[in-house]
Amino acid sequence: MIQPTTNPTYTVISNHGFAEIVQNSFTQQRSLHAFTAFKAGDILSSFSAGEIVSQPTYLTVQVDVEKHITLRPEFLQYINHSCNPNVFFDTTTFQLIALKKIEIGDEFSFFYPSTEWNMAQPFNCFCNTANCLHQIQGAVYLDDAVLQKYRLTDFIREQIRKR
Repeated sequence: MIQPTTNPTYTVISNHGFAEIVQNSFTQQRSLHAFTAFKAGDILSSFSAGEIVSQPTYLTVQVDVEKHITLRPEFLQYINHSCNPNVFFDTTTFQLIALKKIEIGDEFSFFYPSTEWNMAQPFNCFCNTANCLHQIQGAVYLDDAVLQKYRLTDFIREQIRKR
């Protein structure tokens, strides 16, 4: 667990009530960390669509075949990927939900293929978790057996059914 408010490697950029954006002094990467503790199933925040676009971008979340949204509140865009996520973007109810216990200082992370069918910018994952998938491209590239281990949006589940 990282305590961004007391760890000199991190600088707090902004506070948003239940979370704060921090920046790693070495990598310059920004991330969103818990300012409040949560238990599994807690609703951390509601969110809404800022901009709606037909093609995915680095900062959008997919909600339908040709519907990708930027997040409001905007600070939610700093929730990074992990193959062992602790939050989930429910794009049906537009709620950010805790998947497991989250302590103060923990970085929020979500499984990008839980919302993305075919990502605009695939990347190599270095989350270093036991179940790391290493290459993150979107749900379309993953076997059903892998996807069954994750909570997925209704949209992604529908795409899997249509395969």
